[in-house]
Amino acid sequence: MGQGADTIMKVLDEYEQAGYRGQFRVLEGARLQCLTCRHEVDANTVRLERLHRLEGASDPADMLAVAGLRCPNCSTLGTVVLNYGPESPLEDADVLLALDDERTGPE
Repeated sequence: MGQGADTIMKVLDEYEQAGYRGQFRVLEGARLQCLTCRHEVDANTVRLERLHRLEGASDPADMLAVAGLRCPNCSTLGTVVLNYGPESPLEDADVLLALDDERTGPE
């Protein structure tokens, strides 16, 4: 769900309050690294449990997605911030497309 008025810090705080205390890092080739266990995995093996889209208040082209993920190696709940849209880095777009969407309803 797009929430233009939300800030990235507010969204990350909400995720942390919901238990998403870890972090993930984007790697080349549609891969992610869990920064808790340092395991590197293909993004299509990582469960996407939550997703929150943001657009810049002053520039709608500033498009970010905060993904709530579960590490397939250590089960840590964490987040990764991805750019999306026409100006997103290829690595971010590849990860966003590859994630295993486990969401059961609208966010």
